[in-house]
Amino acid sequence: MKIIHQDRRKGVIKVRIDDLDDLWHLKNIIVPGNIVSSFTYRREEAQADKLRTERGEKKPMWLDIEVEKVEFHDFTDRLRVLGTIVQGPQDIGSYHTLNLTTGDELTIKKDEWLDHELKRLKEAVEAGERPMITFVALEQNDATIAILRQYGIKEMAHLSPNMGGKMYDGERMSTEEFFREIIKVLKTTTTPGAPLVILGPGFVKEDFFGYAKRHHPDMVKHVEVIPTGVGGLTGIHEVLKTGRERSTLEGHRVSMESGLVEELLTEIKKDGAYAYGHDSLARAVETGAVERLLILDTEIRKEKNEALMKKVEGLGGDVVVIGSSHEGGEKLKALGGLGALLRYKVE
Repeated sequence: MKIIHQDRRKGVIKVRIDDLDDLWHLKNIIVPGNIVSSFTYRREEAQADKLRTERGEKKPMWLDIEVEKVEFHDFTDRLRVLGTIVQGPQDIGSYHTLNLTTGDELTIKKDEWLDHELKRLKEAVEAGERPMITFVALEQNDATIAILRQYGIKEMAHLSPNMGGKMYDGERMSTEEFFREIIKVLKTTTTPGAPLVILGPGFVKEDFFGYAKRHHPDMVKHVEVIPTGVGGLTGIHEVLKTGRERSTLEGHRVSMESGLVEELLTEIKKDGAYAYGHDSLARAVETGAVERLLILDTEIRKEKNEALMKKVEGLGGDVVVIGSSHEGGEKLKALGGLGALLRYKVE
């Protein structure tokens, strides 16, 4: 993401969307009541006669809409911002949907920008400067290839030496053939020299790393080989829990979020300095005990939670929005979608 212009006094920030992760960040920044402006297409009404109208052609125009709803689906590569038109060449008061994607520019106007929203904007800018991390999770009989996005893990392929088919006449692949198929997928999902994490139980991960180093050294220039209890997506999430301890994952949002949720669960397990659930958190906030508030992205638009976030930030605490599309978010959801790490224990 690139910040093109900002006028904090007027509450206006204009940005350009550079990649899919930016859409995810914007989904957590834009809330109902904000004014969002962008170029869009809307059909002109052409008057045919006094009794009927004809549908005119769609034309590009700059519209300001007051937001009512925001939707993001990673498989569409679009952010849908729905609301009513408050400024534009036509149809003031009518409903319209801005379909935003990479390359688009938009202006966001808020009565008040919260600290965590400004931090997320800054983070989105910084994230765009880092290369994407690819995971290869290996076990004896399968390989899972996934990429780390800002909102979670996206599985790209699942391979097995028992795939069969005409290519191998239904026979099991040899280890080298299996590794060769993994390399083929990696060439379509990552660029040479980009960070690569190879993980899994046993020695298959070391064998694959050795094969890649011999035959495709440019692909493993920046690689980390990590032992895990299992392979697949479960193994990848196992790595993300301790991501803040690993240089490869340092600074990546999902790893940071997963680590904070694990920290909260540790405090709960030892009956330490924690709170979760709205009522418990409200008491902790009132005493100024909240050091870091963890809130699920599906909870931030609730009025009572907005007040809670403002109060935490006003008392010097941090607010971290946790994505619901990864394992850490699922664990926080089981706690009611709200949790906090406290400066001291509150009875």
